[in-house]
Amino acid sequence: MVNTVSPADLGRLLASQTVDLIDVRNPDEWETGHIDGARLLPLDVLRADPDAVLSHGVTLVFVCAKGVRSMQAAKLAERFGYETIYNLEGGTKEWARSGLPLVREIESRIAEANAA
Repeated sequence: MVNTVSPADLGRLLASQTVDLIDVRNPDEWETGHIDGARLLPLDVLRADPDAVLSHGVTLVFVCAKGVRSMQAAKLAERFGYETIYNLEGGTKEWARSGLPLVREIESRIAEANAA
């Protein structure tokens, strides 16, 4: 079953357990800002071979801009037998509207360089 999760609840979920946070937008959308800890997996890549890019036994949370493409991804994962699946309600737009931060690619690269 696909569950929906609000931005606030996703924040708590991320803090309490290991989650595979999957952003199904395109790379150009990703670079405008994404949730920290998410990985980019465009919906077309996911559709091509879900079992090659997803892991069983972990909590999957799908994210896109508004929640439509991520729901398609979540339903696809469900059809392939994945069990603990969430869709971020309202996507990254609602996440940002809720006052939660988005990471921009340049910021991410600077942080990685500083950590090295």
